[in-house]
Amino acid sequence: MTSASSIAGILLIAVSLSMDAFAVSIGKGLTVRRVRPLDALKTALWFGGFQALFPLLGYLVADTFSAYVTAVDHWIIFGLLALIGGNMIREAFEEDDENARETPQFDWQHMLPLAIACSIDAFAIGVSFAFMKVNIVWSVLVIGVVTGTFSAVGLHIGHVFGAKWQKPSQIAGGVILILIGLKVLLEHLGVIAW
Repeated sequence: MTSASSIAGILLIAVSLSMDAFAVSIGKGLTVRRVRPLDALKTALWFGGFQALFPLLGYLVADTFSAYVTAVDHWIIFGLLALIGGNMIREAFEEDDENARETPQFDWQHMLPLAIACSIDAFAIGVSFAFMKVNIVWSVLVIGVVTGTFSAVGLHIGHVFGAKWQKPSQIAGGVILILIGLKVLLEHLGVIAW
């Protein structure tokens, strides 16, 4: 794992895996009134941590369970993102001025489902790592750091746009999550190719 092409390959994998987390973080940023440094750190740790964990798990279990997970991963991702996105849209219509944006948006109940939904594809990458000659520790660290960085940046990008248009932004954030889930589902079903 010392050749330049191997390093570039892992970086490309890390960037591509981070795109879902980046998009979800933008959606998350659209829905919050303010982003504190601690919020950005939590977002980076949740998404980066799970994007590092899932390839490691895939690597460890290799092909034992991969056929079962990859057969339904697109449905799991779609279901989680559609549920979370639909809930965000519903909350946008139910919030009043008193409680708007005052719920803990970065607690484990909000972040865990998003982190899992964005990381399921990384499990399959980990399975493929088991059949390649890669340094798994270095690989998952790179994937985690890259995803964490993209996620923190995405949160701030979403917040910049969302701060001015609170309710429409929350609806847009929910729609984005649903569309990401739908895109993943349609790709895995072979309806679209990206």
